[in-house]
Amino acid sequence: MIQRPRRRCEGTAMGAITLDLRPGMGIGPFTLGMPICEAFAQIEQQPNIYDVVHVKYLDEEPLKLDIVISFPDHGFHIRFDPWSQRLRLIEVFDVKRLQMRYATSLIGGPSTLATFVAVYALFGPTFPGIYDKDRGVYTLFYPGLSFAFPIPTQYTDCCHDGEAELPLEFPDGTTPVTCRVSIYDSSTDSKVGVGSVMDKAIAPPLPAGSLYMEEVHAKLGEELWFTVGGQHIPFGASPQDVWTELGRPCGIHQKQVDQMVIHSASDPRPRTTLCGDYFYNYFTRGLDILFDGQTHKIKKFVLHTNFPGHADFNSYIKCNFLIYSSDVEGHLEEGNAPKNCITPNTKWEQVKEILGDCGRAAIQTQGSASNPFGSTFVYGYQNVAFEVMKNGYIATVTLFQS
Repeated sequence: MIQRPRRRCEGTAMGAITLDLRPGMGIGPFTLGMPICEAFAQIEQQPNIYDVVHVKYLDEEPLKLDIVISFPDHGFHIRFDPWSQRLRLIEVFDVKRLQMRYATSLIGGPSTLATFVAVYALFGPTFPGIYDKDRGVYTLFYPGLSFAFPIPTQYTDCCHDGEAELPLEFPDGTTPVTCRVSIYDSSTDSKVGVGSVMDKAIAPPLPAGSLYMEEVHAKLGEELWFTVGGQHIPFGASPQDVWTELGRPCGIHQKQVDQMVIHSASDPRPRTTLCGDYFYNYFTRGLDILFDGQTHKIKKFVLHTNFPGHADFNSYIKCNFLIYSSDVEGHLEEGNAPKNCITPNTKWEQVKEILGDCGRAAIQTQGSASNPFGSTFVYGYQNVAFEVMKNGYIATVTLFQS
């Protein structure tokens, strides 16, 4: 969980912010389908508004549950699919803390109660909703938008056969106030509410030709192949080759001396902290490329999984790699993975089953003072090394030619 230092400006007292509600699209600066890095960028741009931010994920099994960014002061959170790391669902769980603007009207917040009658008046007619008898919650659905209303036990008869009169008013003249608003992609025509119905929300499809989560095939000891763009980047390629194929890098920096060199008996000379080798960083592809400082040819590729719980989380977009042996002839078709290939889903125990045992790990601390996530373990094989987190998932893969 991450919490920022508290900073407030006038007009952002608890619950006083107003965000545009876009059914089936998003809320405020957060758009369904956006990668998690873009959401963090929006948060960074408005620190006075989003000054308390919690990030939640399941550390032991990070692919099992959503990555959730929560704004407790404003009563809403945004849920990201743990595999694609794209926004799939927005939930307002405390409607009194967040004022929403739809067209020119306001709903929610401390001054405008989001009652059933007010919702119906603002968003117009819709089909009867669904009553969940076990939860005592009635959910009203619009395209890409739902409102959940708690029904007091004495009035459950108003929701007979799972449906209710619209707009819902109780015999004493009162009307329920919404307890949750859900915003989700409407293209699948699914109804998303509370409980298990929440799991139906999926991120909208990527536009045709999108490079996000492009499958990158890595043939050990040979090359990378980008399946959407069709580029081939072999070991030994020059910086000019890489610029031509992948475009300008996001960053270039000189490599620190390899701390593992002490384990090599071949070169006992003392070293300075910098060597001549340099990296091209492609953060939006989850990729670093290391060039030899003398020959200016590629000597290593580093692929990043961007799992939460690692020191580099949110520095790179996830690289959707597929690593296979040089024994496999020709090129694989996209989506046609051989049995013994390694992907960001592959856990360390499965890697050992595929490649065999490689002996003891080197421990990497990543500078323990500034890294709250603890050390990782580095295991080396011919042509490839894996940095593995304590939960058994791969953090980075380094490819080289032995």
